[in-house]
Amino acid sequence: MYRIQLYQSREVGVRRPGTDDKAVAPAPAAALLSVVCAAQFMVVLDISVVNVALPSMRTSLGFTDTGLAWAVNAYALVFAGLLLVGGRLADLFGRKRVFLAGLLVFTVASLVGGLASTPGWLIGARAVQGVGAAVLAPATLTILTTTFTEGPRRTRALAVWTALGLAGGTAGNLLGGVLTEFASWRA
Repeated sequence: MYRIQLYQSREVGVRRPGTDDKAVAPAPAAALLSVVCAAQFMVVLDISVVNVALPSMRTSLGFTDTGLAWAVNAYALVFAGLLLVGGRLADLFGRKRVFLAGLLVFTVASLVGGLASTPGWLIGARAVQGVGAAVLAPATLTILTTTFTEGPRRTRALAVWTALGLAGGTAGNLLGGVLTEFASWRA
């Protein structure tokens, strides 16, 4: 079993539990970049992924027009409203800890939303998902900027992070449509 660790020197390393920390070899920066970019992709994807599924959600859960608007906007409102708080939490409690906490909240809320049996449960899950996203997004950026030093490596890492975030926004509608058509809005 291996664990990815962020050291005070801002070096990323992989260590096997029970081994000496001095014998740590740096982990590929690409692995870390992949993890934080995937998280950012999901955060942005979830802003628009439900848009195409609204008719199915209305039929399945009995949403009103107002309820559908809340199903879409609960995530974005909470996400935007707590984004600065999420960044401060990463400063106070550590970027890795906050990243993992945000990822856990985001994932559990996604699961609850997919299993929702009433409009209220889905809207509540989307709001909690926004809390997870607001904590997760600034932690991804902090991890990148502290791991990749100034210069071309940082520029490339930030470019990839930005591009995948933008791709998440675009993919949300497409993926939402594919999942709704071939599986269910719950997927």
